[in-house]
Amino acid sequence: MHAKKTLAAVAAVVGAALALAGCSSNNPLGPTATTSGGPGATIVIGSQTYPSNEIIAEIYAQALEGDGLTVQRKFNIGQRDAYMPAIKSGEIQLFPEYTGNLLQYLDKTATATAPDDVYAALQKALPAGLAVLDMATAADQDSYTVTKAFADKYQLSSIADLKNVTEKITLGGNPELADRPYGPKGLRSVYGIDIGFKATGDTTVESLVAGTVNVADVYTSDPRIKTDNLVVLKDPKGMILSSNVVPLVNKSIQGTLADVINAVQAKLTPEALVDMNVQNTTNQQSPADIAKKFLADNGLK
Repeated sequence: MHAKKTLAAVAAVVGAALALAGCSSNNPLGPTATTSGGPGATIVIGSQTYPSNEIIAEIYAQALEGDGLTVQRKFNIGQRDAYMPAIKSGEIQLFPEYTGNLLQYLDKTATATAPDDVYAALQKALPAGLAVLDMATAADQDSYTVTKAFADKYQLSSIADLKNVTEKITLGGNPELADRPYGPKGLRSVYGIDIGFKATGDTTVESLVAGTVNVADVYTSDPRIKTDNLVVLKDPKGMILSSNVVPLVNKSIQGTLADVINAVQAKLTPEALVDMNVQNTTNQQSPADIAKKFLADNGLK
């Protein structure tokens, strides 16, 4: 996922929160009143500390509330080292996750990259007591992205189409991309295409729009894909690790949540996720308002 600080201190608080169940705390991993999953139970939903993930968590929360369930939000927890202990313990019972990144966290030897393969491998790698619901087509992962003008000029829809480009191709991205499996070396070995590389860091999208590079590594949920009229190229050979949105749940409540959350997942497309991130970053709308509109627009509430 995006580079975000790992909240190691919060991870330590998880254990303390579980031990001091009767104490109050401002920590998002503080004690929960009811987590049994039985009649009248409170469903505890968590999120990471960035808006795109919180928006998805809020959609889950409002969808379940619309179905008559009681929900407690424990958002903005941090990275996996902070929240996974709380998920494993049952303190948090539902969390919006990402297939590829979660698989790599659970199994560092995993080699799957294509969406269905990653999803299947993830199901096998999950700790006892945890499950995943349906995978959405929406994802938050690296991608080879171009401007619409460049895509139109060379009729590009997939990475494989880059072979049709007659000018020099330069890929922009963070410096470490030069040695990643989906960087220039990966493109050569998987697709047989040679390209140059330029380290653009935090100005990758700006460099792409300005024409300093003509292909860029952009996260697929980035709102600038819409606001800057960019095109994400498909990856038919699975060079890039797929990381689709997937609900991670405690098995004890899987049956209670499945129908409602899977209905949300079916409507959570790449375009929908980018649109919601635009609403948040450009239009300054709150995750709660964005979630409410998403559910209404898709007949889910």
